[in-house]
Amino acid sequence: MDAVSTSANIVENSNLLLAVMIPLFGSLVVMTMKKHPNVREFISSCSSILLFIIVLSFIPSVLHGKVLYYRIFDILPGLSVTLRADGFSMIFAMVASSLWMIAVYYSMGYMRGLNEHAQTRFNACFALAIFGAIGVSLSDNLFTLYLFYEVVSVCTYPLVAHHQDDEGYMGARKYIIYLTTTAKLFLLPALILIYVLVGNLDFPHNIFTGMLPADTKSWLVIMLYVFCLLGFAKNGVMPLHHWLPGAMVAPTPVSALLHAVAVVKVGVFCTTRSMLYVFGVDTMNALNLGIPTAYFVSFTIIMASVIALSKDNLKSRLAYSTVSQLSYIILGVALLTPHSIDGGLIHIVNHAFSKITLFFVAGAIYVATHKKNISEMGGLGRTMPFTFGAFAIASLSMIGAPPVAGFVTKWYLLVGSMEAHQVGILLVLIASTVLNVGYFAPVAYKAFFGKRPAGETETGIREAPLSMLIPILIAATVSVIIGIYPNFMMQFVKAVTG
Repeated sequence: MDAVSTSANIVENSNLLLAVMIPLFGSLVVMTMKKHPNVREFISSCSSILLFIIVLSFIPSVLHGKVLYYRIFDILPGLSVTLRADGFSMIFAMVASSLWMIAVYYSMGYMRGLNEHAQTRFNACFALAIFGAIGVSLSDNLFTLYLFYEVVSVCTYPLVAHHQDDEGYMGARKYIIYLTTTAKLFLLPALILIYVLVGNLDFPHNIFTGMLPADTKSWLVIMLYVFCLLGFAKNGVMPLHHWLPGAMVAPTPVSALLHAVAVVKVGVFCTTRSMLYVFGVDTMNALNLGIPTAYFVSFTIIMASVIALSKDNLKSRLAYSTVSQLSYIILGVALLTPHSIDGGLIHIVNHAFSKITLFFVAGAIYVATHKKNISEMGGLGRTMPFTFGAFAIASLSMIGAPPVAGFVTKWYLLVGSMEAHQVGILLVLIASTVLNVGYFAPVAYKAFFGKRPAGETETGIREAPLSMLIPILIAATVSVIIGIYPNFMMQFVKAVTG
C-alpha cells in the first residue's frame, strides 16, 4: 500500500479497525454475562447494529471510487496486517453485518425456545465468527486474509460441537480437520511461495494484472493456483466438501451461520479474491485456468444437487444445496467474462439471504413441531403459512425464478456462459436449475397440499415465536427486494469489474 498511498483514491480510515473490533469486543463482554441472559443478548444485538452502521458508513467513499485502508501493524518488510474497503470488500461486509443482525434475533427465539445449554458460549462464539468474517472481507493482503480465515475455523468449532454429544464431536472433528489441514497443506505454502516471488502479499487494485511477476514459470503459477483453490476448502468444492454436511449436527442458527453468513461465504470470497486479485484475469486467460476450473466446479454443482434429491432430512437437503450453489460463484468468476463475473459475485449476496431464510425455516419447523424430515411435513404449510411461504420464496430464489434474487444470478451466468462460448456450461446451468426444482418444489408442495402423517392432526401446531418468524420474513423480503431492485448491490460488483 505504501507505493500508492499518496494517490487521491487511497484514503486512510480508522473505522476499518473499529468494524473488526466491534464483534470481538462484543464477544468478550458477552462472556462476562452468563448470569444475565437479557443483558447478554442486548450486547449481541447492539454490537450487530453498530457493526452494520459502520459498514454502511464506508459506502459513499467506495461508490465514489475511493479505497479505504488502515494498517494495524507490520511484521516483516512487505508483510503487514492491513485492512481495506473496496467494491469487492463491501459485497461480503454488507452481507455479513446485515445478516448478523437478523441472526442475533432469530437465535434468541431458537435457543430459548429449546432451552439450549451454553447459550453464553454460543453467543460469544457467534460474535467471534463474525469477527473473523468481517476481517476476511476487509483484508488488504493475503496474509491478513489467511489470519482471519483461520480465526473463522477455530471460533466456529465450538458451535458445531455445541450439543457436546458423540454426533456433535464427530461433526466438529471432521469440520476442523478438513479446514485446518487443507489450509496448512496447500494455502500456507502458497502464501510463502508468493511472498518469495513478489516480496509482499498486497492485493493489487484491479482484477486484471494479478500479483505474480510476468516472468514467473507457468507451471509454478498453475501449482499456486491449484493450491489456493484447494486450500480455501470452506468453498465446499468436491471432494473437499464432506465437512459441510457433517456440520449439520449443530443448532440451526449455527447452520445458518455456516451456510449463509460466515464460513462458506468466507470460503468462496477468499477463493474468488485469489482468482481475481492474486492471479488476475489476464494471467488466468493466458494460462487457460478459467474454463477448466468452471468445468471442475460444474461437477460439484450437478452431483451435490443429485445427492440433495435423495435427502429426506431438511437440513441435509439444504446442506447439499449449499455445496451446489457455492460453486455457482466460483464458476461465474472462472468463466472470466464481464457478465459471468458479475453473476458469480452477486450470488454471494443473493445466496446468503435466500439460504439463511431456508435454514431459519428449518429451525422454526423444529421448534414448532420437533420435525426434521420432509416426509413428516405434509400439511404443515396450512398451519404455518408464513413460515412455509418464506420457504417457497427462498426456494424460488435458489431455483432462479423471477422476481427473487436468484434470477439475477442465473441471468448473468447464462449470458456469461454464452459470452465465453461454453455450451457445456450453459447445459450445466440448465440441468442444475431442473434439479433445483426437483429438490425444492416438493417441500413446499407437500407442506401446503400434502396430508398429515397417519395418526397426526393439525391441532395445536402454530407458527414459531415472533422472535424467529420476524427474521424469517425480513430475510425473505430482502431476497425479493434485491431481486426486483438489484442495482444497489450491483454497484459494488461493477466497482470490481469496471
